Amino acid sequence: MKKLPIVASVLLAALIIGGAIAFGGKSTSSNQMVQNVSMEGEKQIIEIDAKGGYSPKLTTAKAGVPTILRLKTNGTYDCSSAVSVPALGFQKTLEATGVTDIEVSSQLAQGTLEGVCAMGMYNFSVKFL
Repeated sequence: MKKLPIVASVLLAALIIGGAIAFGGKSTSSNQMVQNVSMEGEKQIIEIDAKGGYSPKLTTAKAGVPTILRLKTNGTYDCSSAVSVPALGFQKTLEATGVTDIEVSSQLAQGTLEGVCAMGMYNFSVKFL
């Protein structure tokens, strides 16, 4: 007789957990489009946050337009503060909190531009279309 309440409790717990897994909302953050590209006058501005990696990791922007790659930090003390953009010859340790603008000429705003942290753990890409 004592086994019946235990079995019922286990089954109820399994149903609750199974329901939470089956009907629980999945995060859509990986599917959401991030609006990190804007125009200021004749220049295209691409904003990328650097903290615990780079966000967003992939950006699509217009090719052939003078561009500013704007790296923003806010209490960043990890390796994403030491960034390199090899195609631009850019390498710098960013301030822990601040904004760093990197000029990208219209001639270099072509194809895919990649950035990486000093340890190679984190990266970002800008696809110019």
